[in-house]
Formats: sequence, C-alpha cells, structure tokens
Amino acid sequence: ETNTLPFHPFENQQGDILRVEKEHQVLKEQLREAEEKFEQSQSRSLEEIGALEELLKKSVEETEVSQNELDWFHQDSESQMKKWQQEKKENRENLKALRGTAKKHSDTNERYLKTIDEKEKQYNECLNTFLETSNKFANEKSKLEELIKKSQDVSQECEKRAVTAEVSVLQTWKETEIWKLKGTIAKAEGNLRMLKAVSSSASGAPVLKSQIDSWEIFISNVKKQLEKVEAEYEEKIEQVKNGARNCLSKVEMVDLPCP
Repeated sequence: ETNTLPFHPFENQQGDILRVEKEHQVLKEQLREAEEKFEQSQSRSLEEIGALEELLKKSVEETEVSQNELDWFHQDSESQMKKWQQEKKENRENLKALRGTAKKHSDTNERYLKTIDEKEKQYNECLNTFLETSNKFANEKSKLEELIKKSQDVSQECEKRAVTAEVSVLQTWKETEIWKLKGTIAKAEGNLRMLKAVSSSASGAPVLKSQIDSWEIFISNVKKQLEKVEAEYEEKIEQVKNGARNCLSKVEMVDLPCP
C-alpha cells in the first residue's frame, strides 16, 4: 500500500511531492546557468576593458605620429566606450533581472523546503499513528484468534456432549419400547399357553382354535414390531454418531389391539 495512492492531504494526485522536488531542481539548474552566464559576461567585459586600455595606451604613444590618427582613435575609443557602456548597462540590467529571478527562486526554494519539512513532519506523525493502530489491531487480532480457538474447542466439546446425550436418550427410548413390547409378548405367550392347555381337552378344542390362531398372529406381529423398533432406533443412534441432526424423535409405534 506504500506509494501507490495519493498521500492526502499532501497530494491531490500521486507524485505531487516528487513533481515539486523536480521543479525545484530545474530552478536550481537555471539559477546556476544564469550565474555562469553572468560570470562569463563579466569576464568578457573585463577583457574588453583591458583591450581598450591597451589600445588607449598605444594611441597615446602614437599621438606624436599623427594627430589625425589620434582624433580617429578618440572617436573609435569613444565609440567603443559607448558600446561598452551600453553593454555594461545591459549587463547590469540583466544582472539585476537575474538577481531578482535568483531571489524569487531562492524564496520559492525556501518555501518549498519549509512545506516539505511540514509535510514530512505530518507524514511521520501519520506513520507513527498508523504503526500504533496497526500494532493495536494486531494484538486484538491475536486475542480474537485465541478466543476463537477456545470457542472452537468448547464448541467441539459441547458437540461431543450433545451427541452423547442424544445417543443416551435414543438408547433409553429404545430400551423402554423394547421392554414394553417384550412384556406384551410375554403376557401374550402366557395367554397362549393357557389357551393351548385348555384346548387339550376334546370338548374345548373347536371353540378355542380361532382364539389360539389370533394370539399366535398377535405375538408374531408384536415381534415384527419389536425388530422394527430396535432397527430404527439403532439407525437413528448411528446417524447421530455420524453427525446427523434432528434425529431426536421417537419411532412411531403401531397400536396392535390384543385379541
């Protein structure tokens, strides 16, 4: 995330600070070139002055040779002097303009440096705040991860206890229903044995034959229901152990009327 987005409020768009620094470097280069040109111009002017002074010296030495040449020399010297003065004046004006530009650039440079220092201070403050916040969030994240891990362990333990409880309930229901059905079978078998004993006499056999058949059919149906109940409860218990939900319900029983 570093240096990929504008640094508000110090940049309106990405690279504003770098662009200001580049402009500052360009202005410094222009100032250096202007100073070099001024120095060259001043050196050239000094050289011209020296040449003119040398020419004047030679003219003085040659005054004895020709007055006309002296007049010409004076005219030429005056012309050169005016030219030099004009150049000097222009150079002074250029120098003054360059000094004004240099001062302007210097003021701008100082203002930019001050702005950069302020922005850097604000950046450091924001960075410190960010680091402090980041560390705080990291600590909170670590605590939350630890709490989540503990919660997951507690949840797994609760889930195990819930499975154990559901299995225990289903097992209790199964045993209760089996006990009831086995009791019914035992009573029916006792009645059947009594009927068979009574029917052993020749006189009671035709009358009790249908009742004996009814009780045998009843006992067979109850045994089938017993097997069905036991199988369905075992299936529910196995589903709960495998992680299934909504299995905690009783197996439907068919009401079988006694003969």
